[in-house]
Amino acid sequence: MHDPAANRQPVTHLLYLHGFRSSPRSAKAQRLARWMAAQQPGVAWWCPQLPASPREALALLLEGTAAWPADRSAVVGSSLGGFYATVLAETPARRGWRVGLVNPAVDPARDLAAHIGEQAAWHDPAERFFFQPAFVDELRAMTPAAITDRARYLPLIATGDEVLDWREMATRYAGEPLLVVPGSDHALSDFDDHLPRLLRHLCLSP
Repeated sequence: MHDPAANRQPVTHLLYLHGFRSSPRSAKAQRLARWMAAQQPGVAWWCPQLPASPREALALLLEGTAAWPADRSAVVGSSLGGFYATVLAETPARRGWRVGLVNPAVDPARDLAAHIGEQAAWHDPAERFFFQPAFVDELRAMTPAAITDRARYLPLIATGDEVLDWREMATRYAGEPLLVVPGSDHALSDFDDHLPRLLRHLCLSP
């Protein structure tokens, strides 16, 4: 099978985006950070704590990556972070980015409407934030109309996802490449098993 990343330039900048209520302390973010530090120390790595407001989160990401080279940058996003990764990669200046998605949220405006109110951070339940009704509108307003250049995207989609419908994800990101993982879960607990393919897609390993 043809590898769409085979003739692309090596990545010099990598962004990781966590999901709703999550943080840079997530297992996948930490695993990828350790791999980057050990194997690709020269690649710029950024894994920010995202604001609760989608508008503010996107503004942070656009500003923080404004100087990143379009043909040498990549983003990995999990769940809501996968939605943000798609939004970011579909902005005109970033349409050369490579994208890795882990159980990406397809319609977070719909799904998170049920979570308006005070929320506890996953990695520190003592840390609270308020998910406001306006945030649903912000998510809806930034949803990309379409996915361009599907070859840039590698979605890892678990059929055992207990939070999101894997069929909806697979339909949204239909095409090649696409990896449907039998079983597993929303967190993709077997992330290590799929890390080599993700890294190859991102042009970070042979």
